[in-house]
Amino acid sequence: MAGIKALISLSFGGAIGLMFLMLGCALPVYSSYWPLFLLFFYILSPIPFCVSRRVVDDSDSASNACKELAIFLTTGIVVSAFGLPVIFARASVVKFSPHMPRTTALTDSSIAWGACALVLTGNIVIFATILGFFLVFGSNDDFSWQQW
Repeated sequence: MAGIKALISLSFGGAIGLMFLMLGCALPVYSSYWPLFLLFFYILSPIPFCVSRRVVDDSDSASNACKELAIFLTTGIVVSAFGLPVIFARASVVKFSPHMPRTTALTDSSIAWGACALVLTGNIVIFATILGFFLVFGSNDDFSWQQW
């Protein structure tokens, strides 16, 4: 029964994280859907670890190159997921107005800093949920994610 409670709490954490992401996108103050590209990072982040768990024989306790590569790739994906909203908030998108000459452009950031804060909060919650999933269901006992 402890596995069911953990699964329910992890799904609640994932829902809260996605709520922060959607709030950063859909609030009328922000109304920019560029941060939804982070969904790709959420999907890609557990894949290297899952592949390395299938490939590597866990009988030896020494460090393995496949595991190290999986940790490196996962770290790169997670860092990129935290960097992308900051880049969106810092980048200026050039918008041309039809009433202005082509040499004059209005600059506006892709997302507002408030949206960036909401998206980064969602990132923390989602990646903590993914980490919690692997910590709870990563052991090779009766209730494991490998059975799915």
